[in-house]
This record gives sequence, C-alpha cells and structure tokens, in this order.
Amino acid sequence: MSSREIFELHADVCKALAHPLRIEVIDILREKEHCFSDILEKTGGLKSNLSQHLSVMTKGGILKMRRDAQCNYYSLSSEKVAKACALMREVLVDNLKKHKEMLKHI
Repeated sequence: MSSREIFELHADVCKALAHPLRIEVIDILREKEHCFSDILEKTGGLKSNLSQHLSVMTKGGILKMRRDAQCNYYSLSSEKVAKACALMREVLVDNLKKHKEMLKHI
C-alpha cells in the first residue's frame, strides 16, 4: 500500500470523527458499551440523525456494533480512539490558553 493510500485512509478516519455529536458519542463510549437508546437519551438528539452518525463511525472503523434481541450496542473499536480524542482536546485547550494570553496583551 502506498503512502498516498495510507494518507487517504487516515483522512477517512478523521472524517468519521469530524462532527461534535460523534465526538460526544466517543466520550459516552469511553468506558463501556451502550445501547442505542441510552446514547440517544444522553445526546438528546434525533433518532434518525444519531443512527446516521453511528453508521458513519461504524463504517469508518471507529465503533463496533453488536446486536442484541432488544438493542444494538455500540462500543469503541479501540481504546486508542478515546486516547486520540483526548490528545486533540489537549491541543484545543493549549490553543485556547495561547489565545487567552494574546488577548491579555491587546
């Protein structure tokens, strides 16, 4: 596989993360799997909207889904997903601190 193909796959994973609701879902699933209805309740969104986002994340390899008689359960495909999101949040916090410092000097 070429470097270009790897970069494209990497971009696909990033696209699967590129929505606030998807990041919220990752935070919800950080410690354990949850039933679709539990995720829906915690996010307060629309059923069809959440379903689309979960599908994108599952197809993108971010989530795993298992079917139960009463519910579809979702979990992170790897604990590294939560770690990657935590790292990106640290970058965000660092940038906010820098901007705050710059504003103090204006």
